Amino acid sequence: MNPVIINQLEKIVSPSGILTTIEDRAVYSYDSTFLEGMPQVVVLPQSTGQVAEIVKIAARERIPIITRGMGSGLAGGSVPVQGGIVLCTTRMDRILEFDQKNATILVQSGVVTADLQNHVAKSGFYYPPDPSSVRHSTIGGNIACNAGGPHCLKYGVTGDYVLGLTAVMADGEILKTGTKVIKDVAGYDLKSLLTGSEGTLAIITEALLKVIAGRKFVETALVEFSSLDDAGQAVYEILHAGLLPSTIELMDQTALECIEKAMKIGLPTGVAAVLIIETDGVDQEATRREMESVASVCRQFSGANITIAIDDTQREHLWKARRSVSPSLGRLAPNKLGEDISVPRDTIPEAVRRIRQISAKNGLPIVIYGHAGDGNLHPNILFDKRDPVQMATVDQMVAEIFEVALDLGGSITGEHGVGILKKPFLHKALGDVSINLQKRIKNAFDPLNILNPGKIFSDDI
Repeated sequence: MNPVIINQLEKIVSPSGILTTIEDRAVYSYDSTFLEGMPQVVVLPQSTGQVAEIVKIAARERIPIITRGMGSGLAGGSVPVQGGIVLCTTRMDRILEFDQKNATILVQSGVVTADLQNHVAKSGFYYPPDPSSVRHSTIGGNIACNAGGPHCLKYGVTGDYVLGLTAVMADGEILKTGTKVIKDVAGYDLKSLLTGSEGTLAIITEALLKVIAGRKFVETALVEFSSLDDAGQAVYEILHAGLLPSTIELMDQTALECIEKAMKIGLPTGVAAVLIIETDGVDQEATRREMESVASVCRQFSGANITIAIDDTQREHLWKARRSVSPSLGRLAPNKLGEDISVPRDTIPEAVRRIRQISAKNGLPIVIYGHAGDGNLHPNILFDKRDPVQMATVDQMVAEIFEVALDLGGSITGEHGVGILKKPFLHKALGDVSINLQKRIKNAFDPLNILNPGKIFSDDI
């Protein structure tokens, strides 16, 4: 990059906030996928004002600017495929205000999600959104992808907790949208438009979030099923009965076998599937009664074996199984592609069957787990990216998995976003009218197409 521009950036963030060596830039060239793209420079601002000045330079010089948090994305959304400036928010990690009376918290976008949760928990509050990357993903990234997690069934996704945003527009102007109030319908809901926009419309620098009263009591159960159909029907019957667990997580037999082979934690591998179900609340007896009702529903199904944790140690053991899925896969293959589809809940067994057929036909393993309560499945393809034949096969399998989701009336993404990996399939998912309208919105926000270009849409704006 032009040394003059580097010098101008250094004046904004100081030399310590600029990374130019190839070794440093390489660290910011990828996310949690296998995609890569080398940035020309990495900038680490500490304030909204600094971000605005950086964007003004990028706009003047027509330089792509890609916002990145901790790089935990699973769709290539923060990979700098066109070079340019990577604007990393990890130094924007301050909690600016915690208003307990109004149950809101104002944070910079680089705050790690788990740190936010721990901060409010000390005062008896709870911030529910909990993606699997909760210990290292940032609030800004969560908002950019409208991230979900296991507790979305009862509590909703990240966007349900966004009350307001501060964002830097493509020309460097600073936008503030939203307030602390519960009801606010003045004008277009810009905060919701920016939520899930993956850094293509503006750069989120601060977020005003709502928090809720903390959970005081939790009950957790592991339920084994002899058939996928029974597991899927159990999910329907639980919700149809008026019960609303905080979590209903699915792991199929392949996932159980992989975890047990790698971790040896005593999981049942001779069953078709298990559900991890959790109830919670502020009243111990009510929480326990809800779990008893859930267990009663599950017992209607032949072969359902139920283990309810009797204390925190057993509860942690049950959750260890779910958290062990991703690390266990790393022992079975050099690489994995963690996909993300959503299907109507009643089609989960059919979706799993079809995905297994894709695996058998193409000769690469697919491990399936996910959030059964809201129909969000995570098929993980295991492969070796050094093998070009396998890479081509993976591309074909991904297309087939998305075909399954759409054919069943679902979506190509539930919480990972579109990024690069899913953009070839977006048109089929949404159609001409929606795509053309979204492109016009993008052009209105970013007429120079400098904000995270090459993402979401399959061709240039």
